[in-house]
Amino acid sequence: MTDPSILIVEDDRNLAGLLKYNLEKAGYTCRHAISGEDALLQLREKAVNLVLLDVMLPGIDGFEVCRRIRQNALWGDLPIIMLTAKGEEIDKVLGFELGIDDYVVKPFSPRELNLRIRAILKRDRRHRNDVQEVLRSGDLEIDIGRHTASLDGQPLTLTLMEFKLLSLLMKRKGQAQSREVLLSDVWDVDKDINTRTIDTHVTRLREKLGDVGRQIVTVRGLGYKFEDEGE
Repeated sequence: MTDPSILIVEDDRNLAGLLKYNLEKAGYTCRHAISGEDALLQLREKAVNLVLLDVMLPGIDGFEVCRRIRQNALWGDLPIIMLTAKGEEIDKVLGFELGIDDYVVKPFSPRELNLRIRAILKRDRRHRNDVQEVLRSGDLEIDIGRHTASLDGQPLTLTLMEFKLLSLLMKRKGQAQSREVLLSDVWDVDKDINTRTIDTHVTRLREKLGDVGRQIVTVRGLGYKFEDEGE
């Protein structure tokens, strides 16, 4: 099995070199991009397993890079960890709303970063290598093992977190899920992240699902549930 590959998007060459050294020591294959434009170019040239994305970049910033990755059909579910010197909640919320999988606030220890990377890659593999399970509701189909989603026979482009959120709601069909439970079970984070993250992802899911999006029902004062059409 080849080593997981990581694209480090960081304009500070000293920090990028340190990250590359520690991650390669931990068993990863690393590439380095010095700007947002460079990162997008490298992604077009060769696939990676995860992106470490700095927020403050020359030209296109990290938030815009994340937005473009999530809008691309080929990279839409690529795991992203955002590196930021800002610890304010608004930056965390914006990152999660754009579809990042985790964030690390500078300065951070190489051990902490490695643990977060391992956790994300592990659960990403778990989704991709899960037992064969297909969830259906009308013309909506989620294939857990293949990590694919389709509507009316046409593929749906979902981010990793959108896929996980929709899968969980469909698995627990008819059961109301609080925002706190969704944060814990989908994002693996505690209540310190603003729950607007959930609302933003549900809004995007509904838009992508069209009329089927109405089956994601708001449970007032609590969270959401998925219902079959006509229930």
